[in-house]
Amino acid sequence: MKLTIVVPVYNEEENLPELCRQVFSLLDRQPFAAEVIFIDDGSRDGSFAFLRAVAGQEARARVIRFARNYGQTAAMAAGFAAAQGEVVVPLDADLQNNPGDIPRLLAKINEGYDVVSGWRQARQDRFLSRRLPSLLANRLISAITHVRLHDYGCTLKAYRREVLDKINLYGELHRFVPALAFQVGARVTEIPVDHRPRLAGTSKYGIDRTLRVILDLVTVKFLLKYATRPLQLFGKWAFGAGLLSLLTFALTLWMKFAEGLSMNRNPLLILSALLLFSAVQFVALGLLGELVTRTYHEVQDKPIYTIRETINLDR
Repeated sequence: MKLTIVVPVYNEEENLPELCRQVFSLLDRQPFAAEVIFIDDGSRDGSFAFLRAVAGQEARARVIRFARNYGQTAAMAAGFAAAQGEVVVPLDADLQNNPGDIPRLLAKINEGYDVVSGWRQARQDRFLSRRLPSLLANRLISAITHVRLHDYGCTLKAYRREVLDKINLYGELHRFVPALAFQVGARVTEIPVDHRPRLAGTSKYGIDRTLRVILDLVTVKFLLKYATRPLQLFGKWAFGAGLLSLLTFALTLWMKFAEGLSMNRNPLLILSALLLFSAVQFVALGLLGELVTRTYHEVQDKPIYTIRETINLDR
């Protein structure tokens, strides 16, 4: 099978009929075998009922239904795990991505790239709540990961499946897959894609996700650079802490001998040491927690989601 399209779905009942029409119409014109995997991420509307009906009529449609809402990263991880195509293309269910761009992504893959990322040049979203935070986040992500992309947040991308097989997704790392793929040697590029205004339903994202992106970026930076050598990271902090402690202690001594201030009455040294070591401990605990979580899931081969039922999936 050449192509797998992965569509996370959460309360998109109004958009699914037109989405299915466009996607399967596109696949009817292609000379290769393809499948479409819909992941119902705990929808509370009629999304799953519609998908069940589609799967009963269309052999290329597969449906995975989660027991509850786990989020877009878990939905993509489930779709990637079930994909049988040589190339995997995630696609939003809200019709803002244009399925007609998929052949262009595949053409770029055929040029030898492993990851082709969509770039919504003419983005049809509100500026202050969506486009501005996205612009700032994309620049920050590019600067920290050194994978220069204009639009990490665009769901429409194309991946060779063998690249995805080397990546495990946790938390909300789905937007960082190109950077994680680059870490395992993937060749990454991007092309402009169409972006359409939402016509029905409501957006599932707000400006509050900016904080989550920043926190996830800390994780990604650690995984990209220090996952196999954490001592180098903590060693830098230890050096900084030691230098600061030395300077603070020297200041305390100067205040004692130059100004006659007793050391045991000077809270500067104790306060500085307490704040410094508290900050280091908090960050270290967070990063160690990430490693423990990853080890917990990978050693037990335990997924980050629970599937209630599947349709048209043999495995």
